[in-house]
Amino acid sequence: MKGLWLENKQLQLKTDLPIPEPPEGEALVRVLRAGICNTDLELLRGYYPYKGILGHEFVGVVEKGSEHLINKRVVGEINAACGYCRFCRSGQPTHCENRTVLGIVNRNGAFAEYLCLPEKNLHLVPENVSTDAATFTEPIAAALEIQEQVKLSKDDRVLVVGDGKLGQLIAQTLALTGCDLLVVGRHKDKLANLAARGIKTGLADDVKDRTFDISVDCTGNPEGFATARRALRPRGTLVLKSTYAGNLSVDASSLVVDEITLIGSRCGPFTPALKLLATKQVDVESLIHSHYSLNEGLAAFEKAQTKGVLKVLLDMN
Repeated sequence: MKGLWLENKQLQLKTDLPIPEPPEGEALVRVLRAGICNTDLELLRGYYPYKGILGHEFVGVVEKGSEHLINKRVVGEINAACGYCRFCRSGQPTHCENRTVLGIVNRNGAFAEYLCLPEKNLHLVPENVSTDAATFTEPIAAALEIQEQVKLSKDDRVLVVGDGKLGQLIAQTLALTGCDLLVVGRHKDKLANLAARGIKTGLADDVKDRTFDISVDCTGNPEGFATARRALRPRGTLVLKSTYAGNLSVDASSLVVDEITLIGSRCGPFTPALKLLATKQVDVESLIHSHYSLNEGLAAFEKAQTKGVLKVLLDMN
């Protein structure tokens, strides 16, 4: 089969990869579509020493597995847990000590014609959700994880820093809580997309220091972190929603003095993400910049790294 293979920070299209054979408890999924996200780009830059097929945002059709899954469109949670370590036993499989992670840690990913995942990781895609839209299930779930970690009320002033792919989804999902939300970024066209949905937007210079209860950094860069940090009132909560390729300098004393709560946030719940898509409470179609075939995968990565580009999708067939 064909797939985009990463090794030593070099990406190449391979055409002779073996079609995987699913072990017991797993399903073979024929990938229909997959999305390039910032984590894929960070892996390409060396964020983590991964070797294998990239990609973790996908929609596919099950070809081998349990009868109730065969020929059904599915999306999949990316962490394959062992089921017996202390985190699995306590209901925290995303932190499994022995986990593999689709396209990120010791498990070939979705930028290929086929992939394998445990059947318990798979979720059926509702019939009224398009394949393009369903490709966003994983990042929407990641956006919703914030609400799993932080209690939000309508009285909370919330700042989202970053208007990129994930920032757009985080803003839309947070807006559904009715909180007092502001999104700041660098791209007027991206901010306009949110403003059209009634979400307040602005530039980083519009942020007043020490005026927000919660801030979310979606930028993955020191400037975004600094904006999110200075915006917080004492005893505020800072959510980090991006991976950082380099080192980040932090004034730890200020975190202590202001009693700031710092929360890392990544994977999230798929069931409510699919519900939001099915009920059209989030808009994802407008975030799609372009489609590329798998054969054009290297060009797709070039496009995804272009300033101002949102979501690039790969069509496997």
